[in-house]
Amino acid sequence: MTLAKDLEILINNPKFSDIEIFCENEKKLYGCRAILAVRSNVFYKLLYNGRYESQISFPNISSFGMEIVFEYIYTGSIKEESLTKGNILEAFYAADYFQLSGIQRIIIVKTYKDTLEKSCNENYSPEILSKLAETIPLTDDNIFLSSLVDAMAVIPLNTIEFGRLSIKGLRYFLSCTEKPFTTPEYEVFRYSAILAAKQVSDDAYKFFMERLPTLEQIEQNENLLQPEIKFITDHQKVAKELEPLTEFIDFRRIKGQILVDIIEPLEIVPAKILLKSNDSNLNNRLCLG
Repeated sequence: MTLAKDLEILINNPKFSDIEIFCENEKKLYGCRAILAVRSNVFYKLLYNGRYESQISFPNISSFGMEIVFEYIYTGSIKEESLTKGNILEAFYAADYFQLSGIQRIIIVKTYKDTLEKSCNENYSPEILSKLAETIPLTDDNIFLSSLVDAMAVIPLNTIEFGRLSIKGLRYFLSCTEKPFTTPEYEVFRYSAILAAKQVSDDAYKFFMERLPTLEQIEQNENLLQPEIKFITDHQKVAKELEPLTEFIDFRRIKGQILVDIIEPLEIVPAKILLKSNDSNLNNRLCLG
């Protein structure tokens, strides 16, 4: 047997363990403090702090995530079947907590692979990018972020359920303007506007879902291109939520009729931004207004 196989026997094995670890969902795992401490500086500070404890709790880490952490700490790798749709996010959060970049790298590779080989519904990039946007500085030279953006660039935004991608995550994604995205610019605006509305209220979310048809719907039914009513509940709040995203949307790449009949009447994009579209009908309307 290999060393990794021998060490795998020790994972969550009470016979060879000297510490009990309690997780978020009250499940108890068994660990070897020496192995945990040597492999993770976070564990080292917790377990070798001058006090000998037989139990330690992590109320914000799920047992699913901790099991992945254990597998990596003990064996130096993670079996492909160990990461599933049900535990991959918990594993990523746990890896972030214990500062185990190796696990994060494995998850990113799996995410990218799933993007290429499977349907986008099984891709975890939106959730992971959203989590990263909340916890670490978003820099262009971060290998994890670059891999996530590459993975998401091939996924049409309109196939990502609202709620999976945060405003901050979407902002970073859109800021990577050198990436070749598959999503048409109007659909980028539509997704951004509806996501912004979702942050405001359920009513605003429903309103914008109804008022913003997909590009496919527009192309199939020209009657959708009709002026909408000017009054929109909470439209100023939606505009505020949308503001961090509008600078990364190129309205010049959206058809003038869509700008005039659908986007401008919503009053959630500043006129100075829409004026850059160079659409004469829209510019005349905004200048006269």
